[in-house]
Amino acid sequence: MKNKLLRLDKVSYRYKDAKKDEFVFKDLSYEFEEGKIYAIRGKSGSGKTTLLSLLSGLERPTLGDVYFEEKNLRKVKLDYYRSNLIGIVFQSFNLLPHLTAAENIKLSMNISHIKCKNKNEKVLELLNNVGLDKSHGNRRVLKLSGGEQQRVAIARSLSYNPKLILADEPTGNLDKETEKEIMNIFKKLAHEEKKCVIIVTHSDNVSKEADVVFDLKKHN
Repeated sequence: MKNKLLRLDKVSYRYKDAKKDEFVFKDLSYEFEEGKIYAIRGKSGSGKTTLLSLLSGLERPTLGDVYFEEKNLRKVKLDYYRSNLIGIVFQSFNLLPHLTAAENIKLSMNISHIKCKNKNEKVLELLNNVGLDKSHGNRRVLKLSGGEQQRVAIARSLSYNPKLILADEPTGNLDKETEKEIMNIFKKLAHEEKKCVIIVTHSDNVSKEADVVFDLKKHN
């Protein structure tokens, strides 16, 4: 039986200032399952990042619907959805530079109202899971390398144990070796922890590591 987590039902999108028939993409229907990595590819302008915004609830489809665990996102409290049910990883990391790595993760836990006996221990566990230790956690973000910052961003997205991870070009600023290390983390999350990982990417290496490649074509 499929562990379907996320579903697109005849989703179309056009920008608010676009002509009535000028869609970025049209009639997308697709299902995303737990335990798999999906790579979303496409030429510039095909709507890859826009699609990720729809999946995260940051934007709403012009037509059609997005379902998470068969709940229509139009009827879901989106702040709760983004802060408790899904994790988002950005190419630019989006960490707070004046905080340490550990403080960035703890802040995410506080925003999500995560309850645990010892948050410091939980933060260290999350860092360890992405290959970082306590010394990394105590450093300010700007003292970390790009690869280390992305690991912190992934750890932060996992702080409330979401079933779905959305990643926008997560290896775009990284060298090939670090890219492989980050993909190994995503593979572990999908294949061992049964999370659904959806990655927007231009990288052929990321696409090769994915279980499913979704080619998004620009709508004419």
